[in-house]
Amino acid sequence: MTQAKARGPYAKTPARRAEIVRAARDSFAEHGFTKASLRDIAERAGITHAGLLHHFDNKDELLAAVLTERDTEEWQYGLSQVTAMDHLAPYLGELLRHHQKTPELMRLWIELAATASRPEHPANGYFVQRYDRGREHFAQGMREKADRGELHAGLNPEDAATLLQAVLNGLQLQWLLDHDLDIVGPVLMFMRMAFPQDEEPQSEETDHED
Repeated sequence: MTQAKARGPYAKTPARRAEIVRAARDSFAEHGFTKASLRDIAERAGITHAGLLHHFDNKDELLAAVLTERDTEEWQYGLSQVTAMDHLAPYLGELLRHHQKTPELMRLWIELAATASRPEHPANGYFVQRYDRGREHFAQGMREKADRGELHAGLNPEDAATLLQAVLNGLQLQWLLDHDLDIVGPVLMFMRMAFPQDEEPQSEETDHED
C-alpha cells in the first residue's frame, strides 16, 4: 500500500508554511516573542494548534523562519540590487529607517543573534551563514573600491566589511535603548570615512573668495 498524501491543514505545502510565518511575524510584532503563543499564531493562520506543530516544532523554529523571510525580502529587493558601492550608503540609510518601523522585530533579531551564538542553538547555522554572506557581499564591493584606490589606505576590504556589519548591528542595538538616537548619520559617516575619495573637493573659487 502506498502512503496517502497529507491533506488539509496537515499538508506541508509552501503556501501553508508561508501563511504560518506571516501569522507568526504579526504575533511577534504585536506581543513580542516571549508573550506570543503558538495557539495565537495558529488562530491567525486559520489552522489548529496540532496543525501548526506539524510544520514547526516550536517558537524558535518559527522565529528563525520569520527572520529568514525578512532577510530574503531585503536581499531580493534591496541589497542584491546594490551592484555598486556608490549606491550602498543610501540603501543602508533606507534599510535602517525601514527597520525602525518594526522595533519589535529588530529587538527579536538582536536577541536571537546573541542566543544563537551558542553552537548547539538551532539557529546557529542560520546566523553563521547570514553573517558570512553579508561580509562577502560587502567585501566584494570594498575590493572594487580598493582596486580603484578609493578605499581608505588604512583598511583592507575584509576588515572594512566586518566593521560595517559591526556598525550596523551596534547602532540598531543602541537605538533600541534610545529611540532619539540618530543611527543613519553615523552609518553614512562611516561610509565617508571608508571612502575618502568620494568626498567632493572644494572648488578653487570658494577657496580664494575675497
